[in-house]
Amino acid sequence: MNPILLQAAGAQSSWMSFLPIIAIVVVFYFFMIRPQQKRQKEVEQKRNALKAGDRVVTSGGIYGTIKHVNERDFVIEIADNVRVSIDKNSVFATEDSSKK
Repeated sequence: MNPILLQAAGAQSSWMSFLPIIAIVVVFYFFMIRPQQKRQKEVEQKRNALKAGDRVVTSGGIYGTIKHVNERDFVIEIADNVRVSIDKNSVFATEDSSKK
């Protein structure tokens, strides 16, 4: 058999062995990474749209009402005359805040 044909067949089979790995990476990207990035952007947009008077819940499960919006945090009233400063990244809008 011709040695050139054997080399070409060997090169093709080594390329073909990487094809399943490439397919797995592409599937993983489109079904896992891309949707997660989209959800993170949506959460960030909702968080940036929060304003004074909106009801929120912290990542620790504390419900409150935004009183002041600062550059990096919110001042939230969690009870009558009880206000706490919470980092923006740990605050999420509640469902009833969008119904106003």
